[in-house]
Amino acid sequence: MPVLSLRTFLVSGLIAGLVAGVVAFAVAYTVGEPAVRDAIAIEEAGSSAAADDGHTHDHASDGSAAEEPHSHGDEEGGITRTTQETTGLLTGLLVLGTAFGGLLGIVAAYAVGRLGALRPLAGTALVGLLAFVAVALVPWLLFPPNPPAVGSGDTIDERTAQYFSVLLVSVVAAFAAVSFARALHRAGRGYLGVTIAGVGYLVVVLGMALVLPRESEVPADFSADVLYGFRISSLLTQAALWATATLVLTALIARRQSAAGSSPVEPHPSSVETSTAR
Repeated sequence: MPVLSLRTFLVSGLIAGLVAGVVAFAVAYTVGEPAVRDAIAIEEAGSSAAADDGHTHDHASDGSAAEEPHSHGDEEGGITRTTQETTGLLTGLLVLGTAFGGLLGIVAAYAVGRLGALRPLAGTALVGLLAFVAVALVPWLLFPPNPPAVGSGDTIDERTAQYFSVLLVSVVAAFAAVSFARALHRAGRGYLGVTIAGVGYLVVVLGMALVLPRESEVPADFSADVLYGFRISSLLTQAALWATATLVLTALIARRQSAAGSSPVEPHPSSVETSTAR
Protein backbone atom coordinates (compact mmCIF):
# COMPACT_ATOMS: atom_id res chain seq x y z
CA MET A 1 0.00 0.00 0.00
CA PRO A 2 1.62 3.30 -1.04
CA VAL A 3 2.20 5.89 1.67
CA LEU A 4 0.13 9.09 1.44
CA SER A 5 1.27 12.15 3.36
CA LEU A 6 -0.79 14.33 5.67
CA ARG A 7 -0.49 17.13 3.14
CA THR A 8 -2.09 14.91 0.49
CA PHE A 9 -5.06 14.21 2.74
CA LEU A 10 -5.36 17.86 3.80
CA VAL A 11 -5.26 19.31 0.28
CA SER A 12 -7.64 16.63 -0.98
CA GLY A 13 -9.96 17.37 1.94
CA LEU A 14 -9.99 21.10 1.20
CA ILE A 15 -10.83 20.46 -2.44
CA ALA A 16 -13.53 17.96 -1.46
CA GLY A 17 -14.98 20.44 1.02
CA LEU A 18 -15.11 23.18 -1.60
CA VAL A 19 -17.02 20.91 -3.99
CA ALA A 20 -19.28 19.83 -1.12
CA GLY A 21 -20.09 23.47 -0.37
CA VAL A 22 -21.33 23.99 -3.92
CA VAL A 23 -23.50 20.85 -3.79
CA ALA A 24 -24.85 21.78 -0.35
CA PHE A 25 -25.76 25.24 -1.67
CA ALA A 26 -27.73 23.68 -4.53
CA VAL A 27 -29.65 21.52 -2.06
CA ALA A 28 -30.19 24.34 0.44
CA TYR A 29 -31.38 26.79 -2.20
CA THR A 30 -33.65 24.27 -3.91
CA VAL A 31 -35.08 22.48 -0.88
CA GLY A 32 -34.41 24.75 2.08
CA GLU A 33 -35.10 28.28 0.88
CA PRO A 34 -38.81 27.69 0.09
CA ALA A 35 -39.36 26.70 3.73
CA VAL A 36 -37.42 29.77 4.90
CA ARG A 37 -39.54 32.03 2.67
CA ASP A 38 -42.73 30.47 4.05
CA ALA A 39 -41.52 31.00 7.62
CA ILE A 40 -40.65 34.64 6.90
CA ALA A 41 -44.05 35.14 5.27
CA ILE A 42 -45.72 33.84 8.45
CA GLU A 43 -43.60 36.19 10.58
CA GLU A 44 -44.37 39.20 8.39
CA ALA A 45 -48.07 38.36 8.35
CA GLY A 46 -48.10 38.35 12.13
CA SER A 47 -46.14 41.62 12.25
CA SER A 48 -48.54 43.25 9.81
CA ALA A 49 -51.55 42.11 11.83
CA ALA A 50 -49.99 43.49 15.01
CA ALA A 51 -49.11 46.75 13.27
CA ASP A 52 -52.64 47.12 11.93
CA ASP A 53 -54.05 46.52 15.40
CA GLY A 54 -51.70 49.07 16.90
CA HIS A 55 -52.50 51.51 14.11
CA THR A 56 -56.22 51.28 14.91
CA HIS A 57 -55.70 51.83 18.63
CA ASP A 58 -53.37 54.79 18.02
CA HIS A 59 -55.89 56.52 15.79
CA ALA A 60 -58.61 55.93 18.32
CA SER A 61 -56.54 57.50 21.09
CA ASP A 62 -54.37 60.33 19.70
CA GLY A 63 -54.35 60.02 15.92
CA SER A 64 -50.63 59.22 15.74
CA ALA A 65 -49.38 56.93 12.98
CA ALA A 66 -48.30 53.39 13.84
CA GLU A 67 -44.80 52.10 13.04
CA GLU A 68 -44.44 50.52 9.61
CA PRO A 69 -44.26 46.70 9.73
CA HIS A 70 -40.84 45.12 9.30
CA SER A 71 -40.09 43.32 6.06
CA HIS A 72 -37.23 40.87 5.38
CA GLY A 73 -37.31 41.94 1.79
CA ASP A 74 -36.16 45.44 2.72
CA GLU A 75 -32.50 46.24 2.98
CA GLU A 76 -31.00 45.73 6.43
CA GLY A 77 -27.58 47.30 6.61
CA GLY A 78 -27.29 47.11 2.83
CA ILE A 79 -27.97 43.35 2.70
CA THR A 80 -31.21 42.31 1.02
CA ARG A 81 -33.03 39.03 1.46
CA THR A 82 -32.09 38.12 -2.14
CA THR A 83 -28.42 38.58 -1.29
CA GLN A 84 -28.79 36.49 1.85
CA GLU A 85 -30.34 33.52 0.04
CA THR A 86 -27.88 33.55 -2.87
CA THR A 87 -24.43 35.07 -2.39
CA GLY A 88 -24.56 34.96 1.40
CA LEU A 89 -25.73 31.35 1.55
CA LEU A 90 -23.19 30.22 -1.06
CA THR A 91 -20.30 32.00 0.68
CA GLY A 92 -21.22 30.55 4.06
CA LEU A 93 -21.49 26.99 2.76
CA LEU A 94 -18.24 27.26 0.79
CA VAL A 95 -16.39 28.39 3.91
CA LEU A 96 -18.08 25.75 6.06
CA GLY A 97 -17.54 23.01 3.50
CA THR A 98 -13.86 23.85 3.03
CA ALA A 99 -13.28 23.88 6.80
CA PHE A 100 -15.09 20.58 7.32
CA GLY A 101 -13.32 19.05 4.33
CA GLY A 102 -9.92 20.01 5.70
CA LEU A 103 -10.75 18.54 9.10
CA LEU A 104 -12.10 15.41 7.44
CA GLY A 105 -8.84 15.02 5.51
CA ILE A 106 -6.74 15.40 8.66
CA VAL A 107 -8.82 12.88 10.62
CA ALA A 108 -8.77 10.45 7.68
CA ALA A 109 -4.97 10.73 7.51
CA TYR A 110 -4.75 9.99 11.23
CA ALA A 111 -7.11 7.01 10.86
CA VAL A 112 -5.06 5.26 8.16
CA GLY A 113 -3.61 2.11 9.67
CA ARG A 114 -5.54 2.62 12.91
CA LEU A 115 -8.90 1.15 11.86
CA GLY A 116 -8.03 -2.50 11.76
CA ALA A 117 -7.49 -3.94 8.30
CA LEU A 118 -9.33 -1.14 6.51
CA ARG A 119 -7.42 0.37 3.61
CA PRO A 120 -7.21 4.17 3.11
CA LEU A 121 -10.31 4.29 0.88
CA ALA A 122 -12.51 2.29 3.24
CA GLY A 123 -11.07 4.12 6.24
CA THR A 124 -11.78 7.51 4.67
CA ALA A 125 -15.37 6.52 3.89
CA LEU A 126 -15.88 5.28 7.45
CA VAL A 127 -14.45 8.50 8.90
CA GLY A 128 -16.86 10.53 6.75
CA LEU A 129 -19.84 8.46 7.89
CA LEU A 130 -18.89 8.71 11.57
CA ALA A 131 -18.33 12.46 11.21
CA PHE A 132 -21.79 12.94 9.71
CA VAL A 133 -23.40 10.98 12.54
CA ALA A 134 -21.49 12.75 15.34
CA VAL A 135 -21.41 16.29 13.94
CA ALA A 136 -24.68 16.52 12.01
CA LEU A 137 -27.21 13.73 12.62
CA VAL A 138 -27.13 13.43 16.42
CA PRO A 139 -27.24 17.21 17.10
CA TRP A 140 -30.08 17.47 14.57
CA LEU A 141 -32.04 14.74 16.35
CA LEU A 142 -31.48 16.11 19.86
CA PHE A 143 -31.62 19.80 19.01
CA PRO A 144 -33.66 20.21 15.80
CA PRO A 145 -33.31 23.60 14.09
CA ASN A 146 -36.14 26.11 13.91
CA PRO A 147 -37.00 28.48 11.05
CA PRO A 148 -36.37 32.25 11.33
CA ALA A 149 -39.85 33.07 12.67
CA VAL A 150 -39.47 30.72 15.66
CA GLY A 151 -37.60 31.39 18.88
CA SER A 152 -37.10 34.22 21.32
CA GLY A 153 -34.14 36.53 21.12
CA ASP A 154 -33.89 36.42 24.92
CA THR A 155 -32.96 32.72 24.89
CA ILE A 156 -30.63 32.62 21.89
CA ASP A 157 -27.47 32.50 24.03
CA GLU A 158 -28.86 29.64 26.09
CA ARG A 159 -29.97 27.68 23.02
CA THR A 160 -26.60 28.22 21.32
CA ALA A 161 -24.75 26.96 24.42
CA GLN A 162 -26.99 23.89 24.55
CA TYR A 163 -26.41 23.11 20.88
CA PHE A 164 -22.63 23.32 21.13
CA SER A 165 -22.72 21.25 24.33
CA VAL A 166 -24.59 18.50 22.45
CA LEU A 167 -22.12 18.77 19.56
CA LEU A 168 -19.09 18.54 21.86
CA VAL A 169 -20.40 15.55 23.82
CA SER A 170 -21.37 13.77 20.60
CA VAL A 171 -17.93 14.23 19.03
CA VAL A 172 -16.04 13.24 22.20
CA ALA A 173 -18.26 10.18 22.68
CA ALA A 174 -17.73 9.12 19.06
CA PHE A 175 -13.95 9.47 19.41
CA ALA A 176 -14.01 7.48 22.66
CA ALA A 177 -16.15 4.77 21.04
CA VAL A 178 -13.75 4.41 18.10
CA SER A 179 -10.74 4.31 20.44
CA PHE A 180 -12.38 1.61 22.56
CA ALA A 181 -13.31 -0.48 19.51
CA ARG A 182 -9.75 -0.13 18.20
CA ALA A 183 -8.29 -1.28 21.54
CA LEU A 184 -10.44 -4.43 21.56
CA HIS A 185 -9.60 -5.08 17.92
CA ARG A 186 -5.92 -5.09 18.75
CA ALA A 187 -6.73 -7.63 21.47
CA GLY A 188 -8.36 -9.86 18.88
CA ARG A 189 -11.97 -8.95 19.76
CA GLY A 190 -12.88 -6.68 16.89
CA TYR A 191 -16.58 -7.56 16.54
CA LEU A 192 -17.14 -7.34 20.29
CA GLY A 193 -15.36 -3.99 20.40
CA VAL A 194 -17.49 -2.52 17.62
CA THR A 195 -20.69 -3.76 19.27
CA ILE A 196 -19.83 -2.41 22.72
CA ALA A 197 -18.60 0.89 21.29
CA GLY A 198 -21.79 1.35 19.27
CA VAL A 199 -24.02 0.57 22.24
CA GLY A 200 -21.96 2.86 24.46
CA TYR A 201 -22.30 5.76 22.04
CA LEU A 202 -26.05 5.14 21.79
CA VAL A 203 -26.33 5.19 25.60
CA VAL A 204 -24.56 8.58 25.69
CA VAL A 205 -26.91 9.96 23.04
CA LEU A 206 -29.98 8.70 24.90
CA GLY A 207 -28.59 10.18 28.11
CA MET A 208 -28.28 13.58 26.47
CA ALA A 209 -31.84 13.28 25.19
CA LEU A 210 -33.06 12.71 28.75
CA VAL A 211 -31.21 15.62 30.36
CA LEU A 212 -31.87 18.23 27.68
CA PRO A 213 -34.66 20.73 28.44
CA ARG A 214 -37.91 19.72 26.73
CA GLU A 215 -39.40 23.22 26.44
CA SER A 216 -40.39 24.13 22.89
CA GLU A 217 -40.43 27.70 21.62
CA VAL A 218 -42.50 26.75 18.56
CA PRO A 219 -45.87 28.56 18.76
CA ALA A 220 -48.86 26.24 18.95
CA ASP A 221 -50.38 27.81 15.84
CA PHE A 222 -47.19 27.67 13.75
CA SER A 223 -47.51 25.69 10.51
CA ALA A 224 -46.36 22.11 11.09
CA ASP A 225 -45.67 21.70 7.37
CA VAL A 226 -43.31 24.69 7.32
CA LEU A 227 -41.54 23.54 10.48
CA TYR A 228 -41.15 19.97 9.22
CA GLY A 229 -40.02 21.14 5.77
CA PHE A 230 -37.39 23.45 7.27
CA ARG A 231 -35.95 20.79 9.56
CA ILE A 232 -35.83 18.12 6.85
CA SER A 233 -34.18 20.54 4.41
CA SER A 234 -31.59 21.38 7.05
CA LEU A 235 -30.73 17.70 7.48
CA LEU A 236 -30.64 17.14 3.71
CA THR A 237 -28.24 20.07 3.30
CA GLN A 238 -25.88 18.66 5.93
CA ALA A 239 -26.16 15.17 4.44
CA ALA A 240 -25.30 16.55 1.00
CA LEU A 241 -22.31 18.41 2.46
CA TRP A 242 -20.84 15.41 4.28
CA ALA A 243 -21.68 12.84 1.60
CA THR A 244 -20.13 14.93 -1.17
CA ALA A 245 -17.03 15.73 0.87
CA THR A 246 -16.56 12.05 1.72
CA LEU A 247 -17.12 10.81 -1.83
CA VAL A 248 -14.85 13.42 -3.42
CA LEU A 249 -12.15 12.92 -0.80
CA THR A 250 -12.30 9.15 -1.30
CA ALA A 251 -12.03 9.59 -5.08
CA LEU A 252 -9.07 11.96 -4.74
CA ILE A 253 -7.31 9.61 -2.32
CA ALA A 254 -7.88 6.71 -4.73
CA ARG A 255 -6.36 8.77 -7.53
CA ARG A 256 -3.36 9.78 -5.41
CA GLN A 257 -2.90 6.22 -4.27
CA SER A 258 -2.97 4.97 -7.83
CA ALA A 259 -0.46 7.62 -8.91
CA ALA A 260 1.84 6.66 -6.03
CA GLY A 261 1.47 2.95 -6.70
CA SER A 262 5.17 2.49 -7.33
CA SER A 263 6.12 3.94 -3.92
CA PRO A 264 7.53 1.58 -1.28
CA VAL A 265 5.12 0.20 1.28
CA GLU A 266 5.53 1.50 4.84
CA PRO A 267 2.87 -0.01 7.10
CA HIS A 268 1.68 2.02 10.05
CA PRO A 269 3.37 1.09 13.37
CA SER A 270 0.01 -0.02 14.80
CA SER A 271 -0.30 -2.59 12.02
CA VAL A 272 3.14 -3.96 12.85
CA GLU A 273 2.22 -4.16 16.53
CA THR A 274 -0.98 -6.05 15.69
CA SER A 275 0.88 -8.54 13.50
CA THR A 276 3.51 -9.08 16.20
CA ALA A 277 0.86 -9.64 18.86
CA ARG A 278 -0.73 -12.33 16.73
